[in-house]
Amino acid sequence: MNKTVKSLIGVLFVLLLAASLVACGGKKDDGIIELTVLNYMDLSNPGSINEMNDVWERFEKANPDIRIIREDLFDEPFHQKTEAYAAAGQIPDVIQCWPSGRSTTLHTQRLLKDLTPFIARDGLASQYTPVSLDPSQQAAGYLGMITRGMTATNAVFVNMEVLNDCGLQPAKTYSELKAQMPILRAKGYDTLIMSTNQTWVMQSCLFSAIAGRFCGEGWDQRIHSGQAKFTDPDFVAALEFVKTMYDDGLLTQAMFAIDYTAAPAEFANNKAAYLIDGDWQTGAFISTGMDLLTPDQQKKIFVTVFPEIDIPGVKIPARTNTVVLATGWGMNANIPAGSAKEEAAWRLLKWLVGRECVSFFLENGTFAAGSRTDIDASSLKLEPAQIATSKLGGEYDVSTVVIDAAFEGPVYTPLNDGLAAIGMGTMTPQQVAAVTQAAFDNWKASQ
Repeated sequence: MNKTVKSLIGVLFVLLLAASLVACGGKKDDGIIELTVLNYMDLSNPGSINEMNDVWERFEKANPDIRIIREDLFDEPFHQKTEAYAAAGQIPDVIQCWPSGRSTTLHTQRLLKDLTPFIARDGLASQYTPVSLDPSQQAAGYLGMITRGMTATNAVFVNMEVLNDCGLQPAKTYSELKAQMPILRAKGYDTLIMSTNQTWVMQSCLFSAIAGRFCGEGWDQRIHSGQAKFTDPDFVAALEFVKTMYDDGLLTQAMFAIDYTAAPAEFANNKAAYLIDGDWQTGAFISTGMDLLTPDQQKKIFVTVFPEIDIPGVKIPARTNTVVLATGWGMNANIPAGSAKEEAAWRLLKWLVGRECVSFFLENGTFAAGSRTDIDASSLKLEPAQIATSKLGGEYDVSTVVIDAAFEGPVYTPLNDGLAAIGMGTMTPQQVAAVTQAAFDNWKASQ
């Protein structure tokens, strides 16, 4: 089969997919409005059962005039399906999405409705934090989705039980972290665990924070405006620091073999003193998640940011993090304005980002900080690990960008791959910087 035939088959498949969505997304003869929904959910996580009951079934019982046809996908299959729908120009009626990054296509092609008029009509602005409704925080500069919360992508989970066993305290500087390695090793512990099995983890959970410290606030905007390049000395120095971490043995090639879902289990089992991930990983430790630690065992967890980088050339050595709007919900822009279907979709979307659902996801560890202003944190049923993560905001003073939120896929994907190549020893920091700049130049030329 030649490439042309394959391409035609692929296009026909996408169009048929879109047609099926249209066919099943309207008002039926029985008066029930059907809504298609694409939901990002890990069905292997025990907490997904609670989501089925407390989010989706509750809505359907309270809204018998709406029938939901929902797809639950996770990780790459979710993003691949989203892009297939976008290619067809026909996304589901209600879709979970990011404010940028992997959902950029939805925003820049304006496949999502602007939700500002709905917020204004129903007087909801006071119920959300200002940043959560700030259009500039989303890829195309309009309110294409409403977030459920805020996400800190760099969270250093500290196992105080392991450190106490070695007579240590959480490292405040990189030099201290490095000096702890032989002490921990003598007791049979690794220093840190980080899954680099999927390349986005290194970029989002560690390197974005490193780049922010070396390059300073607003570094991404300077690149976008042409005032700076990825090949400038400060960004190259950030990449060289990653190589230093590999050379020092804090990062290892063995981490490429650690499955992302296995990393928190190894940390919970006292294999290492530190786990580098995002604040969402808190959900793995609690009873509604992977249930890795009892509430009493969770008390050994302290959550902070990456230690001070005490080497020359760092613009902001310490107390920074990378923060981005969490996932939220958007509505298909093609739903006719003023239609019964639009009202049904808005009713569902309001529920999904409403007080009850946001409270549910806070309690289930999906994220640590919600977007709602009408939730009393003291009323939530939080376990010790969640309480520890809720204090993460007090560990940093400056927020810098997450790279896959500030740049498009054609730019950050070569960088992600390059970070892995540095770890494998197949590319130098200078080569990765050059490849990333070339990718940026090509992307910009295509706009």
